[in-house]
Amino acid sequence: MITLLAKLCIKKETEEEKRKAYGTLCGSVGIFLNICLFIGKYIGGVISGSVAIMADAFNNLSDAGSSFVTLVGFWFAGKKPDSDHPFGHGRFEYISGFVVSMAILLMGVELARTSVGKIIHPQEIDTTMAAFVILLISVCVKVYMFAYNYTIGKKIHSMAMAATALDSISDAVATMVVFFSMLIAKYIHINVDGISGLIVSVFILYTGYSAARETISPLLGRAPDPEVVEKIKEIVNKYEDVVGMHDLVIHDYGPGRMMVSLHAEVSGAGNIFVLHDAIDRLEKHINKELCCETVVHMDPVETDNQQIQEIKRDVENKIRQYDEAMSIHDFRVVPGKSATNLLFDLVVPYNKSDTKEQLENQMDQLVKELDSQYHAIIHIDRA
Repeated sequence: MITLLAKLCIKKETEEEKRKAYGTLCGSVGIFLNICLFIGKYIGGVISGSVAIMADAFNNLSDAGSSFVTLVGFWFAGKKPDSDHPFGHGRFEYISGFVVSMAILLMGVELARTSVGKIIHPQEIDTTMAAFVILLISVCVKVYMFAYNYTIGKKIHSMAMAATALDSISDAVATMVVFFSMLIAKYIHINVDGISGLIVSVFILYTGYSAARETISPLLGRAPDPEVVEKIKEIVNKYEDVVGMHDLVIHDYGPGRMMVSLHAEVSGAGNIFVLHDAIDRLEKHINKELCCETVVHMDPVETDNQQIQEIKRDVENKIRQYDEAMSIHDFRVVPGKSATNLLFDLVVPYNKSDTKEQLENQMDQLVKELDSQYHAIIHIDRA
């Protein structure tokens, strides 16, 4: 159904417009299906007198609210940049995903509370055929909702839809547990409703925690996607005038809204106008490929002095032997009367616990192994 509606309704040109259209479509279908489930279960609960089905009906009504939150999140995220928010409103999508994850956690807590009550005070479970049919239909609908939210969420890289998908599969699992509890009560005459509910609540709480963690992380400023980093490196390497790159920084302002900055190393002996043109083309190339805003700082380095290049290679080899995860850039050699200063930026992984003083002493010792006259002056960059 979603695929057919997408073909009929989504005729947008830009990726942002398509993304907003997909989010609006999936949110609207989610509201519709959850309201249908609420009406069906409510009627079934009244007819059968099942408290469990009635409770599940109102749970679906709250899910319709979650779908509405997702819909609103996509609407706000799709708004154009303005003077107060020059990078757009894309992070609204993360916020809506976080709200949905909070709803999942709230449902898990409420289910755990109810389940403990049922363990202490067991209640008779309704085992009419109507109850079984309603639960099976609910599971099928929720699995379908999980499938389209997960598939389209992955297609457009939407954390809000991923959270909604987790919400749907949590509901399906919870309903299946109720279904099996009813089977056990009907044919084995053992009431495990409370225990089953408690097990499901733990699963739902974990699902809510996972969804919350995934949506909070980009709001706090997580490390960029390795695929994006590799794509940028691949583009940079296509430009012959650029001999290296470092200090890559990626700011995430929501899906499809990134700010990229990097330092591109160029020959200090090159023509400044030719090099500047290459940097301009590089910026436009990255912008087009990744739909982002890019700023490239042109960093001149010594490429013609073979002696300096050899010293740099020797230093790189020494550092690589010390720690393969470390690297250097902005390498310079400044001869003095009593010592030759080697100045460079040292890129250190975040998981390395050595202090600045320890690293400075270690680097100085390493370069002195090459020549006792060398003295390392370093600036530490965290990778």
